[in-house]
Amino acid sequence: MLKRSFDLLFASVVLIISAPILGWALWRVWSYDHKNPIYHAPRVGHKGHDFSMTKIRSMYIGADKSGLASTASSDGRITPVGHLIRRWKLDELSQFWNVLKGEMSVVGPRPQIRSGGVDRYTNEELRLIEVRPGITDVSSIVFSDEGEILAKFDDPDLAYETLIRPWKSRLGLFYIDNRTFSMDLWLVWITLLAVFSRSRALVQLQELLEKFGASSELRAIARRDAPLVTAAPPGAKSIA
Repeated sequence: MLKRSFDLLFASVVLIISAPILGWALWRVWSYDHKNPIYHAPRVGHKGHDFSMTKIRSMYIGADKSGLASTASSDGRITPVGHLIRRWKLDELSQFWNVLKGEMSVVGPRPQIRSGGVDRYTNEELRLIEVRPGITDVSSIVFSDEGEILAKFDDPDLAYETLIRPWKSRLGLFYIDNRTFSMDLWLVWITLLAVFSRSRALVQLQELLEKFGASSELRAIARRDAPLVTAAPPGAKSIA
């Protein structure tokens, strides 16, 4: 009840304060190609129920039919305006509408697509959809530069599966196993801090992970001061 009340209050405040920014972003997208600036992204939510995540469109119309699941910052499907939207995470502001509707929470594992996403989950990873998906969580902070990471590889989907997914899932499961309202508040604060100083945000995240007993392996990944290493997803015996 406390989490839901916080979600409603925080989402309402964010949408009211950001209304001029959202309005400007919607106008910029529409003025570029005169197409619908809103994109309803199909995602898997709480208990495996599908929902439409509200996003400000950052790609060309029909880009979702290309077959690619992962998006690098250099992806040719992103419009010139879309790069600006993604750089400042404006497409995530619109998702607070999903929080108001009860489909998402402010803090929780990021929602994934079904085909090529949740359909590939191990039994252990399926625990990630036992809670409402969120705007931010531990992995969102650690991998806020996901697009830049994937841009270095010829096959971004393969890079995501072997370098990012295993660690995002582990961090998401750590959140689920240790979530408290105080942790949620800390993650919201660290997310806001990351907008201005990613390095300071990662330092504070380290302190939070240590406080809640994260393993040395997870803390090492969360520092992001060394190259990512390939790993098998949680619950899998080997790398796919």
